Amino acid sequence: MSTDRLRYVYAVTRPFDGVLPEGARGIDGEPPRLLRHGDLVAVTGTVPADEFDEAPLRARLEDLDWLAGTARAHDAVISALSTVTCPLPLRLATVCRDDSGVRRLLEEGHDRFVRALARLDGRVEWGVKVYAEPGAAQTTAEPEPAPPAGSGASTGSAASGRQASGREYLRRRLHARRSREGDWRRADELCRRLHAELSRYAEAGTVHRPQDGRLSGAPGVNVLNAAYLVDRARSERFVELVDAASEPGVRVELTGPWAPYSFAGIADDEAHEAREARGAGR
Repeated sequence: MSTDRLRYVYAVTRPFDGVLPEGARGIDGEPPRLLRHGDLVAVTGTVPADEFDEAPLRARLEDLDWLAGTARAHDAVISALSTVTCPLPLRLATVCRDDSGVRRLLEEGHDRFVRALARLDGRVEWGVKVYAEPGAAQTTAEPEPAPPAGSGASTGSAASGRQASGREYLRRRLHARRSREGDWRRADELCRRLHAELSRYAEAGTVHRPQDGRLSGAPGVNVLNAAYLVDRARSERFVELVDAASEPGVRVELTGPWAPYSFAGIADDEAHEAREARGAGR
């Protein structure tokens, strides 16, 4: 096994006073290092080349367990940074060969990093998910009657009873279908209304692809998976707006506050999905 070590870059920040909280650990299990270059600081750690070099990394990214563990460690560093400064999170598995490579990364991306840090300063990310739960609005489920009994000779009263039973069966089937359709309609209307309201209140908002239920394990169908960039001072009111959103058969879930991954200017859907894979639930 190779003993070569690469530089993993978690985030970029402005220079800041103070140190990372005691106990902060990166992917290698060691405290992250701060590498200052000009007016920027890279937050780095070391990782093994036989996992993070270009060829082995491609294979590792197909391993969901490895991906989730790496993402959790990555996020732990970002969360620790968020307590002492405003970090610009970099994409999962941003790796350089050595410290010189990290400095080149800061130089080549300098203007972009500076603009992003100015945009994110004093702001946090909140995640809002809306789930449609068809049938959940019914407090008691009506058991579906069995279809009418089969053929054969029958008295007039028996035939009349089967007809009544058949009508009841169809009535309940129609009621259940309309109830489900109503739940989907309410979920769609709430999504549109809530996203418009939160987008007006937030500094910025973005909609991600709906989260796969197999990944999240959450009940219902995810119909809105959005993130909002909110000034810290306005976060309390933002939370109140989300908490006030309610419709029968619809569930609204709020997560955060997080470091502003979705608004770093270098994130994409792949990075967002990797973040959700770690089990944080955004």
